Amino acid sequence: MKIAIIGTGGIGSGLASVLARTAHEITVADRQGGADAAARLAERGLSVQAARVPTAVQAADVVILAVPYGAATGLADVADFAGKIVVDVTNPVKDDFSGLKIGHETSAAEEIARALPGARVVKAFNTVFAQVYDQGLRFGDTPVQTFVASDDAEAKAAVIALARDAGFDARDAGPLSNARTIEPLAYLNIQFGYMLGQGTQIAPAWLSR
Repeated sequence: MKIAIIGTGGIGSGLASVLARTAHEITVADRQGGADAAARLAERGLSVQAARVPTAVQAADVVILAVPYGAATGLADVADFAGKIVVDVTNPVKDDFSGLKIGHETSAAEEIARALPGARVVKAFNTVFAQVYDQGLRFGDTPVQTFVASDDAEAKAAVIALARDAGFDARDAGPLSNARTIEPLAYLNIQFGYMLGQGTQIAPAWLSR
C-alpha cells in the first residue's frame, strides 16, 4: 500500500522508521514538504519519499495523522481525504498536560471523522511514545501493542495488517467510539511516563490467557 504520514515530529518520524522497513511505499509530508525528515531517515538507511500534504494525501491509500489534535481537524482545508483510510494518532491533551480537552461523550477520532467528511477514520498508534521507536517495538519477547478502532471493518482490518507488518501486536478495539477510552489510556501512559517518573520506554499492554 501507499502510506502517507502527515507530520514529521517524533511520532511521525518514528512511525516512518518502522513502516519504511516493510514492503509498503512510505511518504512523509509536512508544511515544508517533508524533505528534511526524509533526509534524516535516509541517514539511517531508510528510504521514504517526501511530498507536500495535498500531493501525499492524493497519492495515498492510507493517511496517518501524526500531528497535534488541533491541527488535524483543520486538514480538510488542505487536502481531500474522501475515500482515504485515515489513521488518527492524536491525543487531545491540554497544553498544561492537566487532562484531556475532550472525552467521555466524544473523542479526537470522532471529531476528526466529522471534520473530514468521507474519510474512513481509524484510531491507532496513539498509546506509543515517540521514544519507543528508537529502541524498537519489542520489550524483550513482547511486541508493543496498539489498539485499533473504527466503524469501517475493511479499513480497520487494513490498519491492523499494516501495524502487524511494522511489528506491533495489533488488537481490534471495536468501533470508533471506543477511542473515548483509548485516548484516556494514552493519557494514563503520559502520566506514568512523565508525572510518575517511569520514563518513555513504557507502553500499555492488554494481557490474556
